[in-house]
Amino acid sequence: MMSTSRVPASSPACAARRRQQHDRWSSSAAPGRMATAAFVAKAGRGRRGRGAAPCSVRAAGSDTIGCLEAEPWGAVAPVLPELQVAAPAHGGDAVPSEQRVHEVVLKQAALAAAAPRTARGGEPEPMAGGLKAAFERCGEVCKEYAKTFYLATQLMTPERRRAIWAIYVWCRRTDELVDGPNASHISALALDRWESRLEDIFAGRPYDMLDAALSDTVASFPVDIQPFRDMIEGMRMDLTKSRYRTFDELYLYCYYVAGTVGLMSVPVMGVSPESRAATETVYKGALALGLANQLTNILRDVGEDARRGRIYLPQDELEIAGLSEADIFSGRVTDEWRGFMRGQITRARAFFRQAEEAATELNQESRWPVWASMLLYRQILDEIEANDYDNFTKRAYVPKTKKLMALPKAYLRSLMPPSSLTQSQQRHYSSLT
Repeated sequence: MMSTSRVPASSPACAARRRQQHDRWSSSAAPGRMATAAFVAKAGRGRRGRGAAPCSVRAAGSDTIGCLEAEPWGAVAPVLPELQVAAPAHGGDAVPSEQRVHEVVLKQAALAAAAPRTARGGEPEPMAGGLKAAFERCGEVCKEYAKTFYLATQLMTPERRRAIWAIYVWCRRTDELVDGPNASHISALALDRWESRLEDIFAGRPYDMLDAALSDTVASFPVDIQPFRDMIEGMRMDLTKSRYRTFDELYLYCYYVAGTVGLMSVPVMGVSPESRAATETVYKGALALGLANQLTNILRDVGEDARRGRIYLPQDELEIAGLSEADIFSGRVTDEWRGFMRGQITRARAFFRQAEEAATELNQESRWPVWASMLLYRQILDEIEANDYDNFTKRAYVPKTKKLMALPKAYLRSLMPPSSLTQSQQRHYSSLT
């Protein structure tokens, strides 16, 4: 999930950090275009660690975001620290995944709730030329690879829109590490380096122009670093893990690679001043949307993943349905498979319903991209059913006409008042009668 009113404004610490960054960036010249690796990964794809050819460096004048070795950010780019093996994001296998994730949700919700809830609108603050160019580049990337989402962000205030673009680009770059043209050369050590670079971003020491945009974002909004670290942890899982014994294991993976995006985005999108919902409830809904989207990706791509030797389905549930790995790799659509798929789709839709409840609590200007995402992804589940659950040889996709029809519907949904307000009014009315 990714507003403008009951949204947390910058805390004093965030504001001080942002002033330091603005001072530093203002003294540096706007960066030239980067000569970096070709960026060809698809947006919104589950992390799959594909074996692809190494990315090639393009000529000066290109501006892509594929590799870690981007041109430094002006004169203030730090020397990257020595590579260190990062500690696991969570410890103790006995702790259920949902409980682990809930702790992260509570921490981010508390951070947002503690920040002042003042409006973020009007004219954006002036910024250095280099920083302005960084955000513009983030917008270009978002427009190129996520056209529908980019269109839906146009209703947001300029400051929030830029921040969402910056988060999108960082997530895309992170995903590309194991799912892009350089994937076959990525190691755990490279991901450790990327995490060290993330810590520099939060410390106000961006390495390149795209890092600078995210650094300004996290200094301006109450965004916690843990969901970003957890997304990198999901990339580590893809380097070593291709089977998931239980849904508990799969739940944690889906949180790492997609649920984290919701937790990153809510502080930027903000909560409606009319909302009566607890901050924690909104963050749980954002998490649910990420989980639902990722589960939908997995169900859509069963055949594609199987051809790469990967199965992103709970093995114990397959066994209960009378299915084996051999059935997945042979791609046979049987009654057992249809029954199994019906259960998986029901689960994904339950997460979508939870996300819907929270989407109405966001600032009105931020709701459109969230509703658009929900409506489009839910249609993928419909298409799987329409294909008679053959997700081995048929790829479920939403035709362009249906996508275009979903946008006005999503916009109308975004105009609805917060459901918590409606429920509060109904309770008040009941108490008077």
